[in-house]
Amino acid sequence: MYRQLKQELIDYSKDIGIDKIGFAAADPFLELKQRLIQQQELGYASGFEEKDINKRTNPALLLDQPRSIIAIALAYPSKLDGAPKGKKGERRGLFCRASWGEDYHIILRKKLHLLEQFLQEKLPDVQFKSMVDTGELSDRAVAERAGIGWSAKNCAIITPEFGSYVYLGEMLTNVPFEPDRPMESQCGTCTKCIDACPTSALVQGGQLNSQRCIAYLTQTKDVLPEPFRKHLGNRLYGCDTCQTVCPENKGKHTLRHEEMIPENEQVKPLLEPLLSMSNKEFKERFGRMSGSWRGKKPIQRNAIIALAHFKEVSSLPALANALHEDPRPVIRETAAYAIGQIGGREAEAQLHEALLREKEEAVIEELKKALQSIRSVL
Repeated sequence: MYRQLKQELIDYSKDIGIDKIGFAAADPFLELKQRLIQQQELGYASGFEEKDINKRTNPALLLDQPRSIIAIALAYPSKLDGAPKGKKGERRGLFCRASWGEDYHIILRKKLHLLEQFLQEKLPDVQFKSMVDTGELSDRAVAERAGIGWSAKNCAIITPEFGSYVYLGEMLTNVPFEPDRPMESQCGTCTKCIDACPTSALVQGGQLNSQRCIAYLTQTKDVLPEPFRKHLGNRLYGCDTCQTVCPENKGKHTLRHEEMIPENEQVKPLLEPLLSMSNKEFKERFGRMSGSWRGKKPIQRNAIIALAHFKEVSSLPALANALHEDPRPVIRETAAYAIGQIGGREAEAQLHEALLREKEEAVIEELKKALQSIRSVL
């Protein structure tokens, strides 16, 4: 009966637009548990994860007598058609591919809800617990065990069909579905992702120091540590480097889901207008994207660093306004850094003026460093 139900569920998943589905045993993830303990001891965890490692690795703590886990994957686009190009005076930032279109949490939860309803119609007493990204279980560990793809050296799941450009979700259930076979890694001796990582966050194949990862750093709300600022480039949210260099992703571009199609002006916005954007304007423009979940502050901070990266002289008035008027020390401190990077007499004058009125010690220190940087050039 369960073998037939599994096939019916597979067929139904295709009908509702799920690109891949796999089934795994609900046994504890013992190897993952040891890796997570090591990550915590090394200080490599991001802090965004579920804090309780036991909950992350033992499905029995999340559902009474779980028997299997259903893993799903939805493929997302990797290319921007007709993307606007930034130029002098009109510099643009970039949101990573996983933030294009509608928030993937919403998209996957809708698919999982449909699978839940399907199972309830077949088995009225079925128990389940679904999760996407922010749930207790590791999406990648479940997907690997369920044969969705293999766990790659860049810490992503790579599927033969769609590369690593897939969103993942899962459902714990008390139905004893027969598990699928995991895939063998196809990474071989390739180390392109490790070699290309801008901040050397990929310590080795399959091990990530999240504290150094640009995808993580773009989501923090504090001042970005100086050693990482020059690596940010024009990234506003996330980082795709370890995916774009992967040979398995070459030629992989999927447009199966209309809600994932990116709006070019949304994912490659002009940088300068972001600095003066209100909370309401930010939510109206970016609220449906997953990249908006931390609010506008990290995006504005990153936009300022991007303007510093371009040394965009025309943005000096906007940066000076942020330096003098913004009530948030993080924004003022970052603006001081950017003005120092742009340099010139006008930048020097703005920094001097700010130094006379600034009360926050960290901002004062950044102002002094920025002035010293400009003087050394002048």
